[in-house]
Amino acid sequence: MNSAVRVSLNTTPQHAQRLVDLQAAFAAVCNALAPLVQQTRCWNRVALHHMAYKQLRQQFPELGSQMVCNAIYSVSRACRVVYQHPQSPFNLSRLGDKPLPRLQFLPQSPVYFDRHTLSIKDGQVSMYTLDGRMRFQINLAPGDEDRFRNEKLREIVLAGKGGSFQLSFLFAQATGDEADDGDTAHPRGAAAELPEYVVVLPDDTFTPPPSMPRTANASLSP
Repeated sequence: MNSAVRVSLNTTPQHAQRLVDLQAAFAAVCNALAPLVQQTRCWNRVALHHMAYKQLRQQFPELGSQMVCNAIYSVSRACRVVYQHPQSPFNLSRLGDKPLPRLQFLPQSPVYFDRHTLSIKDGQVSMYTLDGRMRFQINLAPGDEDRFRNEKLREIVLAGKGGSFQLSFLFAQATGDEADDGDTAHPRGAAAELPEYVVVLPDDTFTPPPSMPRTANASLSP
C-alpha cells in the first residue's frame, strides 16, 4: 500500500495568498537556521532545537512556537539529504575538511505540519496560517479515512506553486517506520536528487530573491 495520501486544496485567491505568505515565512526561518548548521556541522533535529529554538522564536514571533519546531525539522531533514545521502555531491565524505556549503530555502519551499498545527475532522482540514486557522473540505476515499483512524502519521506537508496547493500525508510503514528524529543518514525513501526547493551555496554569499522577506537574510549564533 502507498504510504502517502495526497489531497489537492480548492483555494480562492485569498486562500492562496495566505498559504504563499505562510510558505515565505516558513522558508525565512529555515534560512535563518541554515548558517548555524554550516558553522557547527550539526543538523540533528534535537540538538538544533536546543541551540536555536529560543532565538528563532524571538526573531520570528509571528510564526508560532510549533511551526518554528517544524521549520527546524525541515532544515534537519534537508541537511540529511544534502550532506549525508550517499549520492549527494555534497556528502561529508566528499567534502572532507572543506567548509560546508550553505542551504538556501526558496520562498515556495514546502511547509511541514504536525497534529498541533493541522487536524482533520468530518472531512474538513483545519490548518494553521499566519492569520489564524483556515479550513478546507476534502474528499477522502473510504480506505483513506480508515488510514487516518488506524495508522500513524509520519509527516504532513503542504506544497504549492503558482496558486495550486496540495497536502501530502505520509504514514508510517507497517514495519515500524517512525518519524525521523534527525539521527538517520537520510530520510527513508529519499531520492538521490537534491530537494528542488533548496539551493546549495558554495560560500557565505546569500542573495535573497525579491519575493523573499528580508528576515530570511538573518543568521543565528550558536
